[in-house]
Amino acid sequence: MISSMNVVRRGSGVPLIAIHGNGVDHRLLLALDDCFAKSGDWERIYLDLPGFGQTAPLDGLGGIPELARWLVEVVGGLVGKRPFALLANSMGGLLARHVVSVFAEQVIGLALIAPVVEPDVSLRRLPAFVVPESDVELLESLTPSDCEEFAAMAVRQDAESWRAFRDHALPGLRAADQAAMDRLSQRYYLEERPEDVFNRFEGPTVIITGRQDHVVGFEDQFSLLAHYPRASYVVIDGAGHNVHLEQPAIAEAVLQAWAQDAVLTARGLDDAQ
Repeated sequence: MISSMNVVRRGSGVPLIAIHGNGVDHRLLLALDDCFAKSGDWERIYLDLPGFGQTAPLDGLGGIPELARWLVEVVGGLVGKRPFALLANSMGGLLARHVVSVFAEQVIGLALIAPVVEPDVSLRRLPAFVVPESDVELLESLTPSDCEEFAAMAVRQDAESWRAFRDHALPGLRAADQAAMDRLSQRYYLEERPEDVFNRFEGPTVIITGRQDHVVGFEDQFSLLAHYPRASYVVIDGAGHNVHLEQPAIAEAVLQAWAQDAVLTARGLDDAQ
């Protein structure tokens, strides 16, 4: 139920709703808060999806169709008729595109980080899992469980990447409700592809991918450009699925440029009213 939802708010201004992916919680995108706080233009709203972080699981099926309906209701309650932007990663990127299909006239910008494009893992175009940078001493210093979680995901396995993973990914991984994730895996699809609903989204869009992302890849995301005429597509080398944690300087520079464009769009809407 929405009454048990966990929401973290930072700052004031145009709402920027952050939607995390599968198996983690809002803290994964909270890593980017300073990036958006610098301009002072955004009210950053970080959600825990049902079954993750401190938000209770949904009753019943609990698949992506149900998460999508829950999210639409939540977003409507948070923003009302105001324009807003979306920041999302992984599964959250699939859900964010669904939100665009419902609130197309209100969404002023869309930032997707390693988004799911093809829900069926067997159909994804994925690179082999390779680790171009690994600090063996660091890995040996971690507890077995921490090392297993980190080494299974990170392709940049150094101290800086570990600290980011420890602070922003690991807490959500440990807090996730396994039963809810099991139900989610049984219905891991949207009933309708978002782009089949709105065809084109005209707002500023950025798609950031990791060249070594073995979870969702970097090729399927390129196909989205046909539906987002103002989109920038960036593939970052030396980064896996948690691309903004492994290559923060590059990811944040791209996101800051996108945020400036999105704010200008919001101001243009205000001037027109």
